[in-house]
Amino acid sequence: MTSPPPSPASLMTWTHPLGRVFALDFSRPLVMGVLNVTPDSFSDGGKFFDPAAAVARARELALEGADILDLGAETTRPGSSPTSEEEEWRRLSPALEALSRWNECPPISVDTYKSSVASKAIAMGAAIVNDVYAGRQDPRILKVTAEAGLPIVLTHMLGEPRTMQDTPHYEDVVREVRDFLLQRAEAAMEAGIPRERIILDPGLGFGKTAAHNLALLNRMEEVRPQGFRFLMALSRKAFLGHVLDGAPPDQRDGATAVASALAVWKGAEMVRVHDVRRAVEALKVVTAIRREALA
Repeated sequence: MTSPPPSPASLMTWTHPLGRVFALDFSRPLVMGVLNVTPDSFSDGGKFFDPAAAVARARELALEGADILDLGAETTRPGSSPTSEEEEWRRLSPALEALSRWNECPPISVDTYKSSVASKAIAMGAAIVNDVYAGRQDPRILKVTAEAGLPIVLTHMLGEPRTMQDTPHYEDVVREVRDFLLQRAEAAMEAGIPRERIILDPGLGFGKTAAHNLALLNRMEEVRPQGFRFLMALSRKAFLGHVLDGAPPDQRDGATAVASALAVWKGAEMVRVHDVRRAVEALKVVTAIRREALA
């Protein structure tokens, strides 16, 4: 009988190819702030499309307590069509270039599944790769990340954004998502990414009904493979609107904070949110309760 993989050390460190040393301290839950430079994201499309607005928003997120800024230039909302590499980079590069001049900028995660975009973003300072396809759409992204020595986020998604919400079906959503994440983690390690730099995301809202999402959150201990960092990205997702009797995305931040705190209570080490201030407050409360319970 094989022993389980060891738990990662609390401090994740890496050196960017440009020379900057990064560190994430997982002794507390971390917050990834969403920064979309798209005209059509499901909850904030167009707000930060202008580079000056993106930088101002990035500074605001950092002041609110964001440990990472997740910069995305292609919407992956249900029903969306792919964006070309050229258009994605045209949207992404001005904001990334402006942020690269900010010395105190938190680590920037580039939200892309295209290896060419990831490579150019890394050359401009991006410090983490966040791939919603987990390396399936463009397998070279795993090698690009490995060669740069960066962490990567691997997400479960059923199908593709355009069709993922067309009657998604699982025999056992918890087991299937867990098995998928393990398979993709193995692929990342085979490409040269160390286990300790792999972050897994069960992909709430990516090809899942409200019931699937609630089951994954409720049974998160079973979903999470041992030995890897775990991210829950549930901010403003449709299943929260379903629970709130149809609340639109911009009215789901309270529910996001509650669900994020529950995810951390169950073992998530990082959450991805739009409303960083509210999430930071919620995580401080749940962390204080957990520490008291363990004292």
